[in-house]
Amino acid sequence: MRKARIGLVCTVRKTFDFLTAYKLYKERMEEVKKDSSVEWVDYPEMVIEAEQAKKAGEYFLNNHVDALVIVSATFHLGHLALILNDAVRKPLLLWGFDELPYDGGKIRLNAVCGVNLNASNLYKSGLDNYVVHVGNKIDADWVKAIKMMVAIKNAKVGLVGYHADGFYNVGVDELHLYKEMGILLKHYELNELFGGEPDPERIEEEKKNLLATFDVSKLRQKQIEDVAKLIVLADDFEREEQMDVLAIRCWPEFAKAYGVSPCAMMSVLQSRGILLACEGDVEAAISMLAVKAAGEATPFMADLSQVNYKENYALLWHDGVAPCNLWDHKCNRSLETYFAGGKGVTADFVLRDGPMSIFRLDTARGKTRIFYEEGTAVPMEKLLSGTYAKVIFNDHIEKVIDTVVYTGVAHHVIMGYVQYEKAMKRLARIMGWEVIDVKRDYFGI
Repeated sequence: MRKARIGLVCTVRKTFDFLTAYKLYKERMEEVKKDSSVEWVDYPEMVIEAEQAKKAGEYFLNNHVDALVIVSATFHLGHLALILNDAVRKPLLLWGFDELPYDGGKIRLNAVCGVNLNASNLYKSGLDNYVVHVGNKIDADWVKAIKMMVAIKNAKVGLVGYHADGFYNVGVDELHLYKEMGILLKHYELNELFGGEPDPERIEEEKKNLLATFDVSKLRQKQIEDVAKLIVLADDFEREEQMDVLAIRCWPEFAKAYGVSPCAMMSVLQSRGILLACEGDVEAAISMLAVKAAGEATPFMADLSQVNYKENYALLWHDGVAPCNLWDHKCNRSLETYFAGGKGVTADFVLRDGPMSIFRLDTARGKTRIFYEEGTAVPMEKLLSGTYAKVIFNDHIEKVIDTVVYTGVAHHVIMGYVQYEKAMKRLARIMGWEVIDVKRDYFGI
């Protein structure tokens, strides 16, 4: 996945202390550009007049920026931002610097008024592609939102098989997906994933890795061999097809057709940063890309499961697919065969504790929405099979569940040990998506 490419431009007016403002701009942009996770495209001159704005717009257009930061270093002409927007037609950050100390004369920057002017012009033009920020440091949450947007809009997403039997709620309208996110979903059959013949030496390496990572005492040698082979096959497949994420129909046919389920394979490969969604859930797969861009290297697709209203917690659980690096380092991390007639082969462990969040892009009734909630994963004993975390959300679990069921959110969410509520809301504004608000009374409507 390529980096987000963000443009930077300084707008000023000579009737203010524009030379000091431009010096401050250059200094602050050097700090901004220390973030190497983004490709920064800095326009090399101040923009004061309309013709300069046109040239700057062409510069950013030719550099194919994904978003543009328009800095109001001082107050400025009102049409500069409109000209820049007309050229790039990308999300905008309208950034105004804090006012400088008074020196006995008139106001030195008046930057906030410039931001207000830009925002009013854009809004009254029918445009909502902007976010406003005032301060001497860039809005890091907006930058994160742009990274999430770029991860989604440039994604190569594959669906292996179809969604799991009866899981109609995770099916997608592919042309709506293209309209909203620019994604062209690519379809594969299951045997395209596991039908190859991988390098025997690599299989042996993966067998050693499995033995070093998991307690495999409940597996037969053939099952260990099959999991190791599937790890190599799936790794090769995703790389050869150059997919950013795959959604896999992991049941009911997979175990019967191949010999073992893909759960353990997914746990291992996801711990290496390869994104895989189970049960053919395409929107969960895309959500994984967003969560990774928000800072979680190894996101976990989970069910909101086994809720306890009295004690106010839920288990975020799934059939042994969590990235094995999320293990709590306390319980026995094992491979089990408790389902699919002994062909299940899932990872079994408790996930580590700490601050966390859940996220899902979800489409219903023609609208794309974002569901998001924060909380804390707390320690627990290994009491059941699968991979899971015990979570106490910031809002009461009954409220969280009511919100999910009365807005029709699908039963898979993406968990990560990062929290990014402001970035999520900026992403929703940029993309024109609804935010499902847990604090709203959906039950009472």
